[in-house]
Amino acid sequence: MEVNRDEAERCIDIAAAALRSQQPEKAQKFLEKAQRLFPTKTAKTLLDLIAKNGFSPRQGDHSDFSEDSGPRCRRSSAEDARPEEKPAETSQAYTEDQLDAVRRIKQCKDFYEILGVQKDATEDELKRSYRKLALRFHPDKNYAPGATEAFKAIGNAYAVLSNADKRRQYDQCGEEGRYPSTNGPENGNFEPDISPEDLFNMFFGGGFPSSNAHVYTNGRMRSQRRERRERPRDGGLALFVQVMPILILVIVSALTQIMVSNPSYSLSFRPSAGYSHKRLTENLKVPYYVGEQFSKEFSGVNLKNLERTVEDDYIGNLRNNCWKEKQQKESMLYRARYFGDSELYQRAQRARTPSCAKLSEISASMH
Repeated sequence: MEVNRDEAERCIDIAAAALRSQQPEKAQKFLEKAQRLFPTKTAKTLLDLIAKNGFSPRQGDHSDFSEDSGPRCRRSSAEDARPEEKPAETSQAYTEDQLDAVRRIKQCKDFYEILGVQKDATEDELKRSYRKLALRFHPDKNYAPGATEAFKAIGNAYAVLSNADKRRQYDQCGEEGRYPSTNGPENGNFEPDISPEDLFNMFFGGGFPSSNAHVYTNGRMRSQRRERRERPRDGGLALFVQVMPILILVIVSALTQIMVSNPSYSLSFRPSAGYSHKRLTENLKVPYYVGEQFSKEFSGVNLKNLERTVEDDYIGNLRNNCWKEKQQKESMLYRARYFGDSELYQRAQRARTPSCAKLSEISASMH
């Protein structure tokens, strides 16, 4: 997958440095990770050499292979197809418990059984169950045969049951078409709107879904365009009925903007809107911007009330930004601890939260 190319190259660089430091075990670990992310000749060659004689490259050896995996190099279609035509069997170990868990998922008859929840499960219960199972069956953590298919089934089950409309249709279906396989035509109405990998990234990486679906092959992921069914075209009247709410919303929004006067200040510099003169509040020294007629319109008590509103808005923005910064940092720490990624853990520890720092500074000055 193209988006994993850079991460794979970074793993190869770490492996090359480990080999130069006489650490073949560490090098093998990162080379295998690079192959899972984005198979390249460089990583395969180095893995073969380590397997044969514990190869330790000279200072310039890694660059000799880099042309095959560089970000600007385009491989032929035959080379691209090779990993997909003949997938290599994974050499990673797995436990009997992992194998039993995969078998249990395969034997499930409906989406509720896959997630291990009751039919009246709440949204929070679905999220907790999905989070636990997705981490347990992710291809980077579970190498048991069939784990990839189980991971996909878990993602599909959550994607359908977390959608109120699809869940209602799924419950109304009864026992017919209840089996979660996507091969049967009766289950066509319950295809998820998001791929399992995109869903996982949204939960644990803070990312957003891409336009492509993903297909896993022996722990490796490849991109595949999602096939869309052709829908019958509606008539002009149906199209107008669908567009009418949007038109009403646009008209109401335009009328509201005409009737409501512009605010007296802005927390950001916006000369195009007339907010070009910078001022500071008397109490907390919060910067804000006003128009040319501000001094004539506000003075005395009116000015103090306005500046109090400015400071409240500013503190509210800081609180929102601080919450987002903390959420992002906690998400990085969670992934780093679970996957044992020391580099990600250090990066998360160094992550700054400027809004939180500013908020603490203001709180200290107010007491």
